[in-house]
Amino acid sequence: MRQVNLWRPPTATVVLVLIVLAAGALVVAWFGGNEAVNGAIAHLSHLQDHPPQWLQTPMVMAHTLWFWTLGLMALAYAITRLSPRPQTWSCGLMVTILLVLLGRYLLWRLSSTLNLSDPLNGVFSLGLLAMELLMLSTSLIQLSLMMLSKDRRRQADQLSEAVISQRYRPTVAVLIPTYNEPAFILRRTIMGCQAMDYEPKTIYLLDDTRRPEMRALAAELGCEYRTRPDNRHAKAGNLNYTLPHTEGELVVVFDADFIPTRNFLTRTVGFFQDPTVGLVQTPQSFYNPDPIARNLGLENILTPEEEVFYRQIQRIKDGAGSVVCAGTSFVVRRSALVQAGGFVTESLSEDYFTGIQLSAQGYRLVYLNEKLSAGLAAETIADHALQRIRWAQGTLQAFFIRSNPLTIPGLNPLQRLAHFEGLLQWFTSLARVGFLLMPLAYSFLGVVPLRTTGIELLYFFVPFYLVNLTVFGWLNFHSRSAILSDLYSIVLAFPLAATAIQSLLRPFGKGFKVTPKGGVRGRFRFNWALAWPLVLLFVATALSLWVNVARCLMVTWSPGALPAVSSVHGMGLGWVWSAYNLFMLAVVLLILLDVPRPSDRDWFDLQRAVQVDMGDRSFWGMTTMMSEAGAEIALTEFDPALLTPETPLALHVLERSLALQAQVVHLQQRQDDLPLLRVTFLPLAVDQQRSLVELLYCRPGQWRSRCAPGELQSIWLLIKVLLQPEVLVNRRGKIRPLAVAKG
Repeated sequence: MRQVNLWRPPTATVVLVLIVLAAGALVVAWFGGNEAVNGAIAHLSHLQDHPPQWLQTPMVMAHTLWFWTLGLMALAYAITRLSPRPQTWSCGLMVTILLVLLGRYLLWRLSSTLNLSDPLNGVFSLGLLAMELLMLSTSLIQLSLMMLSKDRRRQADQLSEAVISQRYRPTVAVLIPTYNEPAFILRRTIMGCQAMDYEPKTIYLLDDTRRPEMRALAAELGCEYRTRPDNRHAKAGNLNYTLPHTEGELVVVFDADFIPTRNFLTRTVGFFQDPTVGLVQTPQSFYNPDPIARNLGLENILTPEEEVFYRQIQRIKDGAGSVVCAGTSFVVRRSALVQAGGFVTESLSEDYFTGIQLSAQGYRLVYLNEKLSAGLAAETIADHALQRIRWAQGTLQAFFIRSNPLTIPGLNPLQRLAHFEGLLQWFTSLARVGFLLMPLAYSFLGVVPLRTTGIELLYFFVPFYLVNLTVFGWLNFHSRSAILSDLYSIVLAFPLAATAIQSLLRPFGKGFKVTPKGGVRGRFRFNWALAWPLVLLFVATALSLWVNVARCLMVTWSPGALPAVSSVHGMGLGWVWSAYNLFMLAVVLLILLDVPRPSDRDWFDLQRAVQVDMGDRSFWGMTTMMSEAGAEIALTEFDPALLTPETPLALHVLERSLALQAQVVHLQQRQDDLPLLRVTFLPLAVDQQRSLVELLYCRPGQWRSRCAPGELQSIWLLIKVLLQPEVLVNRRGKIRPLAVAKG
């Protein structure tokens, strides 16, 4: 008898479909005049018209309310000045103030701002409320867990003593999985791993494309080479296949483009003296700017998108026992990994769910907030989008696999809550799209989804909003301003919203795609695939702004021109909202224009004393920029007569006794009249390459955290970007160094 396999939809998909169908049925019944639904709505509307006395605006003048708001802002500012970095007392006080203001705002929104006058207004009003609740719920969870935040750097100082003194020295296997990355990227990663100050370690190159040049590279540099006959389960399968063929009590994983500093192992291995520690995660930092900063021409000003996660969120998750394994720059105990069943292969986010499996087995995951490695950020906005979409899809697959942190046995409620916030975060893109579209309803449908007055906004909303702005950067350790966070969320709002929906309907519809690295672009390129919904929205928002302003002027100048002034309460908010969205969309469209990348080597702002030998003459100078391909040198003196096209020279970096053969490609005078020499290096021997890689990438403490601009400075920067976009400033794709790598 032939067996028939009946397909059963996943529970999460069924729940989603049922919620959508139920909401749709209620809307249809409301528009259709169903008595039961209309009665319930009428009762709710009556409650909105008669909120409790303590939720009504006091009968005072507006300037009195401003004093109340400014007083709270002054208090918040004073706390941040008295405690420049959040401490237990200051963080607790500020979080308490924010939670009180947030709770007060939510009670007001729920009790007196819904416009239920008719089904059309009601649907939009309830929809706006739902989007706000989605956004605020993630903030509420983060604020509630913030007091648990941990900083383990002092603990690392103590534990590393045993490693440095060699009282604790477990063997380490360093795994570098690769799929199709260029050889020059892997070369410096291998050299950086070999340069780590730790003896009992073995470096393994895990080649998942079986390339002869990778085998040759491993042989040339003296590391172990491993491959496998197929590519099942992508990176997770590569790591699992290799584990039995390696040795080491601890396992370290670096992505193909991540280079550790020399002290990576001495700072992390000490934590494993505690047998309950299963994994130590360090931040992902980058030695090139992300495409958003690069396309705006703000490389040395904007911090990478991941900074908020690694400076603030991971520390909160550490306190809650829910550290996220980030897939690179981590150390894991081999025995714990084997007990957990190896790297999880059910999802695209093998790293995240492997960490959950370790936690479920009773092991602790530790987060050390020190930048001990650096890699390549996505180099184009398309690659940036590809990476984020993969993360979103992989994380949301949690609802369909056994490693679901909400249901897997072994986690406590606090851990589940922290993981729930991480899952919920990906759905906020749906709300972000809704916030972009909502002002259009004001204009083209005559809808007023928020029924309020200016006095009510000043009393309930403005205090929470302005106090939150005052301490937003302080709470995230100056990694991002609120307006820049909004900008970053708008860039990928549409593709991430689509991914969130698709991941619940077809969670395994897309396979693993590696983010391309090491590319070169000779011209500007606009990403129409990401831009077309934003271009349409920009045009519609511009029209919306015009209509909203015109309607407000009609209400102001000719009250009788509309049926009732009360029917357009909140319309003023519509044009302000449209203006804000229009401004942000204009900046986002500039982000989607990728600027040229003339070199596949990254240049660093690095000052080192050098001696330049040309024939029998020697000159002294200081490097201003360096890369693996060349250097720029400010000479104290120079004889231009010695210079001919492609003049050969010897460059001696005095700090490392490093001698490099080079040739001159450019000479110019600086503003201080010092000659500025640009040279390119001739082919280097392996020992010279090692020394250069260690100088550029492996110095302990070299990857520094920058402070993001404040709110007012962020607004001014974006205005300047609009007035003088990168396409006009950087026509030829100048090479500009990263200040983050100063030595």
